[in-house]
Amino acid sequence: MARLTIFVEEVGNIMIFMFRAIYWLIKTPYRPNIFLEHFYFIANKSVFIVTLTAIFTGLVFAIQFYFGFNVINADALVGPASALSLARELAPVFTAVVVTGRAGAAMAAELGTMRVTDQIDAMEVMAINPLQYLVSPRILAGFIALPILSTLFLFIGNIGAYMAGVWLLGIDSSLFYSHLSEFVEIQDILQGLIKAAFFGLMFSTLSTYTGFTTSGGAKAVGASTNRAVVVTLVLILVSDYFLTLGIRFLFYGDS
Repeated sequence: MARLTIFVEEVGNIMIFMFRAIYWLIKTPYRPNIFLEHFYFIANKSVFIVTLTAIFTGLVFAIQFYFGFNVINADALVGPASALSLARELAPVFTAVVVTGRAGAAMAAELGTMRVTDQIDAMEVMAINPLQYLVSPRILAGFIALPILSTLFLFIGNIGAYMAGVWLLGIDSSLFYSHLSEFVEIQDILQGLIKAAFFGLMFSTLSTYTGFTTSGGAKAVGASTNRAVVVTLVLILVSDYFLTLGIRFLFYGDS
């Protein structure tokens, strides 16, 4: 019971932290330069690792789908199956995992270091709101950057699937994408973008909260960074299940 109470209290603190950060987004003074700095760090500096992950994900899944569909002579379904998997699940989830490991850990460590070295307290003494200055821009940047990176993942992943299916396995190029319009709809892409936006909000909130509330010395910074990454990765996978059910009901009802 005590652990449940602590868990509920922690969830409440995180939600309050997030809503306070969102509230300060609409309050002056506005600092677009700080937002752009964090957006560049999260989005632009993640392009290479997202691209690398995407192309090999597309390659692997196209090969696996081919071995499965080839048994029933359904090679034409390799392209649509790869595209559907990337659009609905792989692009948002893998993007969130990769960016959390790179940018989320860095944000938690940076804010944790600022907390234990009293830099955040110094900002409060100088009448600078640390939530508005340090947290809000990061949360907004994560919320916007993840759908963009997920779209990049989807595009590059399909290129990888095409390379594996057509160049490596010898599937006819027209056959590879002949059924895309029949199987892949705009709702499938929207599902991935909604998930990516949610994951962006989640990873940026948890990373900043964990770093912002760090207490102790250098060891505490490492522990907070580790906790932020592990908890975020677990919650991404858990929440993906419930998001899939909710979005499915939203778009298709009971069908």
